[in-house]
Amino acid sequence: MADTHIPYYQNTDGHSVIEIPVKKFKCIGANPPHDHPHIYLDMGKNNSIVCPYCSTLYKYNSTLSEFETIPPNCLVKN
Repeated sequence: MADTHIPYYQNTDGHSVIEIPVKKFKCIGANPPHDHPHIYLDMGKNNSIVCPYCSTLYKYNSTLSEFETIPPNCLVKN
């Protein structure tokens, strides 16, 4: 079985849109202890998805590097 890393993203600052370099990820909402249940999201063939807990709109951006987000610092370092 392949070891696949699933990135986690947070939205402590309450951005309405976060651009990310992947289509499969976990949203945690705000940073702990104010996080919501960590939910796995998969954009599939689409280029965006809304988290059903925090309503953050995540948009896929293929020009970003593995650790980049727009706005910056939304990747959870785990």
